[in-house]
Amino acid sequence: MPANLPPQYFEAEKRFREAKIPAEKVAALEEMLAIMPHHKGTDKLRASLRKKLSKLKVEQERRKGASRTDLYTVKQEGAGQVALVGLPNVGKSQLLASLTNADPGVADYPFTTQRPQAGMVTFENVQIQLVDLPPLTEDHFEPWVFNIMRSADALLLVLDLSRDPLVELEMILTVLHGQRIVPPNKDDEDAGTTAFIKTSLVVGNKGDVAEAGENFAVLQELYGGRFPMTMVSAQRGLNHEALRGQLYTLLNVMRVYSKRPGHEPDLSSPVILRHGSTVLDLAKEIHKDFVTKLRYARIWGSGKFDGQRVQRDYPLQDGDIIELHI
Repeated sequence: MPANLPPQYFEAEKRFREAKIPAEKVAALEEMLAIMPHHKGTDKLRASLRKKLSKLKVEQERRKGASRTDLYTVKQEGAGQVALVGLPNVGKSQLLASLTNADPGVADYPFTTQRPQAGMVTFENVQIQLVDLPPLTEDHFEPWVFNIMRSADALLLVLDLSRDPLVELEMILTVLHGQRIVPPNKDDEDAGTTAFIKTSLVVGNKGDVAEAGENFAVLQELYGGRFPMTMVSAQRGLNHEALRGQLYTLLNVMRVYSKRPGHEPDLSSPVILRHGSTVLDLAKEIHKDFVTKLRYARIWGSGKFDGQRVQRDYPLQDGDIIELHI
């Protein structure tokens, strides 16, 4: 079967061949994989590119004296990785500290964050990784920051409600667009097929200041149709519990629970799957042998009667309990 690769793939392939440093090669390979269509004709090529990508990332970690562009990566953990994006002094580090067990440097001067800082946010029985990044400006930013944004599952666009959040948001979007990182927007014809589409949540921080409510209302009026939004105060803990739930929703994942025949399910340890996943997808997550040996499953939840028998292609819902039979 022919691969039928689009022209944008060959443009990224050219950038890969011409790249001088591993970080540029990694970015080009990730773009090639994102552009490549999914079908049997691309399986071998996809596997080859993933192998090259893996070797390059190992090389990045092992190189001594490598530049910061090469070194700073964050291994993804938990249900998903969400990167914090914002201008200087909007309170990203304080938000990370108040939501997670991380201890980043927090100060009232710009560029306190010089390298990625990660922490885990707890939402019910799910862990979500939050990564704070150095601040963006139009003329000062670290190139490696964008590689982390491209590989993250979603972005948190943090704004300062004590200033002009509209100006801040427009500046962030302009910088990201220049790096081919764009939030979902059906009207953005300039994004092109080479763009990295990143689901984004706008967070208006410093919601405890006097002008916060008015500024947030204007922000909602102009951008509320494009982004989910919330107002918080990292310093006072305002709306933190709601934000935890919004982070989970942002990732577009669901929790399902595997149950051994004759045993109770462990509801403290869910399997995290993308929305739209099936019984077979769950089987793949549990053990590779289950894919070929799975005969059927029984389900609790989804509005079905307890223990109803379902087939391999049955679509799962959040909170389902599945008993696999091989």
